[in-house]
Amino acid sequence: MADYIDLNGAEQEFGDTAAQREVRENDRQYVFHSWSAQGQINPLPIAKGEGVRMWDYDGNEYLDFSSQLVNLNLGHQHPGLVKAIQEQAGRLATIQPALANDVRGELAKRIVEHSFEGARSVFFTNGGADAIEYAVRLARQSTGKRKILTRYRSYHGSTGTAITMTGEPRRWANDVIDGEVCHFFGPYAYRSAFWAETPEQETERALKHLEEQIILEGASTIAAVVLESVTGTNGVLVPPPGYLAGVRDICDRHGILMICDEVMVGFGRTGEWFAYQGFDVTPDLVTFAKGVNSGYVPLGGVVISEKIHNAFEDRSFPGGLTYSGHPLACAAGVATFDIFEEEGIIERVRDLGSRVVEPRLKEFLEKHPSVGEYRGKGLFWALELVTDRETREPLVPFNASGEAAAPFNAVVAACKQAGLWPFAAGNRLQIAPPLIISEEDLIKGLDIIDEALTVADSYYTGK
Repeated sequence: MADYIDLNGAEQEFGDTAAQREVRENDRQYVFHSWSAQGQINPLPIAKGEGVRMWDYDGNEYLDFSSQLVNLNLGHQHPGLVKAIQEQAGRLATIQPALANDVRGELAKRIVEHSFEGARSVFFTNGGADAIEYAVRLARQSTGKRKILTRYRSYHGSTGTAITMTGEPRRWANDVIDGEVCHFFGPYAYRSAFWAETPEQETERALKHLEEQIILEGASTIAAVVLESVTGTNGVLVPPPGYLAGVRDICDRHGILMICDEVMVGFGRTGEWFAYQGFDVTPDLVTFAKGVNSGYVPLGGVVISEKIHNAFEDRSFPGGLTYSGHPLACAAGVATFDIFEEEGIIERVRDLGSRVVEPRLKEFLEKHPSVGEYRGKGLFWALELVTDRETREPLVPFNASGEAAAPFNAVVAACKQAGLWPFAAGNRLQIAPPLIISEEDLIKGLDIIDEALTVADSYYTGK
């Protein structure tokens, strides 16, 4: 039996150095990579992915604990998703968005039915950044106001308004593309900007900060507050009790829309169809992408409330995309709903998160001095690594690179050497495996992280 199938459909075996060399050469000669200095990278060629694993051309196996970019919720090569795409390609490969399409309409219906009370329709995009762009446009067009408030420690995409809304360092070099975006501090109890001593204090003070900023910016100028329901790349920051409901209340009192960015955490990642559903809150607009079809074909979108939908009943919405609601992408989206039901994905995420992951991370906290805090929900967790628990000094400085990032890079290298591909960001190891992962593989991955944390411990300088 062949190890993998090559570009020409031929069966191949691992260890083909010529094939690997060609992949590397083509990549380095012709592919321009995102977020990278092109001469300083050497991307690993991947020959095969299956379930929760991927293999390089030498046959080295990696347990994918990052779900690629936290999009591969149903894993590599899920037969249900592959079949749906193949069957859709066989009957209607593409159709423009101004025409009605059965699979597009079916997916929109299912998304609305699984979203918030009062949801009315879905505008489909090509991915998460597009979804953010269009959610903002919907908010501005429907309210007649321009200003958008978003948080520091956030990532919303790399297109124009989306990168301006992003609160983390990837925004810095992109200038101010949208001058009507303002940032505010969200809750982060472990490194509180508000000197809070309890989660309840963090909620109270973070909400007071937000409302003061709204007053000073002028509520009459603000179209929407946009936030990740659970912050993703910037730390798996689960909102403290009452925070999201408090934001909803502030928005209602000041006539501002609330937009939940669910691009990373939607579709089961936290044990809910959408993460905001775990916090008893109803948004006005919701963005999604990634998990809607595990990225098998690019797809994103915005769930739109009845009120905002009705604002465009008698006037045209000024926006559109050639591939909005692409049938191949939507077919995989419909199949995702079927697979979630058939395989009990939501229930197993809740079970594995609470029964397997959380107790094990508690053990890490007790065992490894370099673990300052663990936090998360479902199959989405973070280990915050420090060199001193008392001062909470991070393992590496904020936005570290080069030699300054060496300690964290050593931890990541230890994971990869042991056969685990981690989700690494800042001074955190973040845990985000495919939602189909078996309990056995989940434990195996956690065992590898357990061992890799001894590397982090070697840099510990506290008492």
